[in-house]
Parts: sequence; structure tokens; C-alpha cells
Amino acid sequence: MRFLLFLIIPFLGESQINWKEKVLPEYENVYVEKISEDSLQSSFFIAVKKNVLEHFHKEHTETIIVLSGRAVMLMGSQEIELVPGVQVTIPKNTIHSVQVRGRKSLKVISVQSPRFDGTDRHFPKIN
Repeated sequence: MRFLLFLIIPFLGESQINWKEKVLPEYENVYVEKISEDSLQSSFFIAVKKNVLEHFHKEHTETIIVLSGRAVMLMGSQEIELVPGVQVTIPKNTIHSVQVRGRKSLKVISVQSPRFDGTDRHFPKIN
């Protein structure tokens, strides 16, 4: 048992943050904080006050887990209610957007695979 604790303790560092209750600095609409990354993934804490504009990722799959707040996500032609506990996986090349409902920010954990450097965010052409 002691051996297992020895293996687990070094990995607890950042995971001890209560992201749901995190006090945020002042931000305009979207706040992003990197949690971790390696060559296979990037994990972020994201808070959204109003919306996330329609966009897609050519090379990344994104999975979000809703911590708090309420919103509606449009993913392709599907409308998904985002409430605490909901998990959504967004396949690459899928257009998606978010509209917050209510006065509280939407807070999520977002995991992008492979590692995300911010450059694979594309906006659909307007006809």
C-alpha cells in the first residue's frame, strides 16, 4: 500500500486545484488556463462569460467536461445542453460554438488531442 501512495503522490500537484471554485482574474469573454500537456494531449481550464464563436479544428479532437454554469453547444446540426457533469467529445473538422445561458460563467475542462498550440482553430467561411 505504501508503494502505491509513493507512485501516486508525485502526480497530485496541479490536480489538487478545485477548478469549479477557482477565483478568476478579470476577463472579457473567454479565460483559458493550461493545466497540462505532452505530445499526445493538452488540457485546459476554460471559463466563458458569453459565447464561443463557431469554429473547428482540422487536426484535433476536443473533449469537454462541464464543471459549472449552463450553456448550449451547437455541434454540427446537433444542439447540446451543457450543464454540470456533461461530457462532450467534438471530432476533428466538426463546427461547434457555445452560447452561455444565465449570469454565471460556463466552466469546463477541455482536453485536445494531439497537443494543441492554439493554431488549429479555424472559422467557417461566411457565404
